[in-house]
Amino acid sequence: MNSIMENITLYLSYPFVRYALIVGVLIALCSSLLGVTLVLRRFSFIGDGLSHVAFGAMAVASVLDLTDNNVLVFPVTIACAILLLRTGQNTKIKGDAAIAMISVGALAVGYLLMNLFSKSSNLTGDVCSTLFGSTSILTLTKGEVWLSVVMSAVVTLIFVLFYNKIFAVTFDENFARAAGTNVNAYNLLIAVIIAVIIVLSMNLVGSLLISALVIFPALSAMRVFRNFRAVTVCSAIFSIVCALTGMLASILAGTPVGATIVAVDIAGFAVFCLAGRLTGGTGR
Repeated sequence: MNSIMENITLYLSYPFVRYALIVGVLIALCSSLLGVTLVLRRFSFIGDGLSHVAFGAMAVASVLDLTDNNVLVFPVTIACAILLLRTGQNTKIKGDAAIAMISVGALAVGYLLMNLFSKSSNLTGDVCSTLFGSTSILTLTKGEVWLSVVMSAVVTLIFVLFYNKIFAVTFDENFARAAGTNVNAYNLLIAVIIAVIIVLSMNLVGSLLISALVIFPALSAMRVFRNFRAVTVCSAIFSIVCALTGMLASILAGTPVGATIVAVDIAGFAVFCLAGRLTGGTGR
């Protein structure tokens, strides 16, 4: 135990490790806040769809040799988030079908473009790193850290300020509309926030594992609590603890960061399922 603590202390003395932990915690917090809303609205897999869109946009940015991929990735992902939420309200194309259609299409086109035009000597490695996460979270620059801090602060502030409206839109759009709430505006706000979180999360867990950050904290909290506020707070704490544990375990054991965090999330979910059975899931 002492040796583990000594190793952790040693690693924390390196700035790049501290940067990774800060960004990881912020991403985990933001993902968990919106995760509750998405799970309740049956849009859990929108994270998958948008992450694949972000992968496709990143492939295009790489082909165009853009110095900053986010210049293209952010607007494209936000536009698709808005499209998905609006298409999901169309009776001809249900939400899950729209997500699957855009998700598969973006993933296929992105990989095709990377194969046809990529100048990288390690294409397979680049693709795997983008899809499953890599050590890129440990090579963050100060600029990327500050970007994550600012964007995460904005997301958290928006969620806190518009908590009541998001709550109303989540549970009953028709009632919220009848009460005078601009439902379309808040759906647009949620779509933009989701897109921002997805893009920020790609460095942490990779595009194929992003949904885990959204789904597991919310579902775990719902095993024990039934109150929306309690579920949201518990989900945030759960996500932060799992992200920290997963990153530290990854650094100490040399395992992939994204996969390790997801494994910790799965273990945490199992614990909460057991706790929910023991308590009857009646926490308030």
